[in-house]
Amino acid sequence: MLFHFLVPLSESMAVFNVFRYITFRAAGAATTALVLSLVLGPVLIRTLQRLSIGQNIRDEGPKSHQAKAGTPTMGGVLILVALTVPTLLWARLDNPFVWLVIATTLAFGSIGFADDYLKLHRENDKGLTAWFKFTLTCMVALSFGLLLVSLSFETTLTFPFFKDLVLNLGLFYLALVVAILVGTSHAVNLTDGLDGLAIGATLVAAATYAIFTYIAGNSIVADYLQVAFVPGAGEVSIFCAALVGASLGFLWFNCHPAEIFMGDTGSLAIGGAIGSVAILSKQEILLFVVGGLFVIEAVSVILQVGSFKLRGVRIFRMAPIHHHFELKGWREPQIIVRFWILAVLFALLSLATLKLR
Repeated sequence: MLFHFLVPLSESMAVFNVFRYITFRAAGAATTALVLSLVLGPVLIRTLQRLSIGQNIRDEGPKSHQAKAGTPTMGGVLILVALTVPTLLWARLDNPFVWLVIATTLAFGSIGFADDYLKLHRENDKGLTAWFKFTLTCMVALSFGLLLVSLSFETTLTFPFFKDLVLNLGLFYLALVVAILVGTSHAVNLTDGLDGLAIGATLVAAATYAIFTYIAGNSIVADYLQVAFVPGAGEVSIFCAALVGASLGFLWFNCHPAEIFMGDTGSLAIGGAIGSVAILSKQEILLFVVGGLFVIEAVSVILQVGSFKLRGVRIFRMAPIHHHFELKGWREPQIIVRFWILAVLFALLSLATLKLR
């Protein structure tokens, strides 16, 4: 919005030329999102407390978590507001990718909101059924894919380390889009089990994809680094920067001991956002590295369920894997910080692939 109002004024006042630069506007979006989160956070927490909107804790989890019962939840609303408003304020609104990534994030957030609402209404941890939630997320993901195709988005798949290996998937690209968005949204949802764990990993992933989307949208840099050039993708880095700011702001209230939980409203939305920007930057495969922590959490659940159903044996004391370490005696802050370190290492590894091609 600011771009469209202020850039035309640069002809008479040169200072407004800075709004032409994506890097400047990305910094502005991150700062705005952070400030907005810090200002609105206490208001939302007090409102949720007044409305008695508190977290229901499942009985089969670690017993230490029972002390968290009643903590305000649905804090994902704060993340969505702090993400959407700065993006609309600082990004170019004539860029279809910006609208697409915002709409997809809000759609996933709406599914999470419905799930959280049902849990609160029923006063237990049973919200939307697993199959219904899966169906809804698939529908949103498919809509995202169809809109991309309608924008003549390339249905090619590139691979890290192999600059000449490019596969054109055609309509099969839609299946990949659905798998990425649904998988990422549910992986983030599984990771959101300890104070600040998911939002800290989100901050790292968003910062990484801010770099990837900027590179993808810059023809000179993309050509130099031998990555796919996606015209218009640079504006999505502003969305990523806003997500970094929103994550920092939410972490202020969500760090241990948490004053508020994001709920499915936040985790599904974040997963949809990260998956969307991975696709728009043509770095779909690297999502497994950038979001390595989310992958580990999701795989631990798959292995646990598969092993128990096939062999009647549990691999971990409890899944997702962060609960396994809790039951082994690790303190919650220990697990959180160590998992954050893993997230940073995965991000650095993914960035290193830019020069290993």
